[in-house]
Amino acid sequence: MKLITLIALSSSLALASFSASVSKITPEIKNRMINGGSYRVGCPAPLSSLRYLRLKYIGFDEKEHTGELIVNKSVTKDIVGIFKGLYNAKYPIRKMHLVSNYGGSDFASIEADNTSAFNCRPVDGTNKWSKHSYGRAIDINPIENPFVTRSGHTSHRASRKYLRRARVSNSAAYRALILKRDYIVNIFKKYGWRWGGYFNSYKDYQHFDKR
Repeated sequence: MKLITLIALSSSLALASFSASVSKITPEIKNRMINGGSYRVGCPAPLSSLRYLRLKYIGFDEKEHTGELIVNKSVTKDIVGIFKGLYNAKYPIRKMHLVSNYGGSDFASIEADNTSAFNCRPVDGTNKWSKHSYGRAIDINPIENPFVTRSGHTSHRASRKYLRRARVSNSAAYRALILKRDYIVNIFKKYGWRWGGYFNSYKDYQHFDKR
């Protein structure tokens, strides 16, 4: 794979260091996207506008892992800076794979508690393209940070215990909760991203996007 950007940033942790790589969408990644159902003819973002990222993160096991995301090329610097901050803050992420690993199914990716970004799909119940279709949105730890309807409902059984937005223990799962004034909310805000936890008609605690 030809890397067009390589960023290695030192960390103050007793870990190795944060690192991230950014590349164009290669034929191999393109095939994964098409075969995995996350990209098709008619998607609003051409492949040339997207970038494939590999990023270090701290897992629920408190060990280093390398995850993958696809985002719009216009926000790659944002995402690298944000994930550097999350790594340094030891914010835990359960897993981070392309949604193509889940057949392009947002529901299946959420059920796996997978952090993901690009997915060519409409907003649920509409014909409007989601910001994920442009690579300008990301969902983080979606089981611990569910989409909640106005009536307080979530479609994922494992998320029900997290409808109460409070850290009741110091477990990785509860440290993964995204709450108002948390570091993760502030660092996304620093880069101009908005958080779904502030939406009025519903709450999308896992969701960040950039207009």
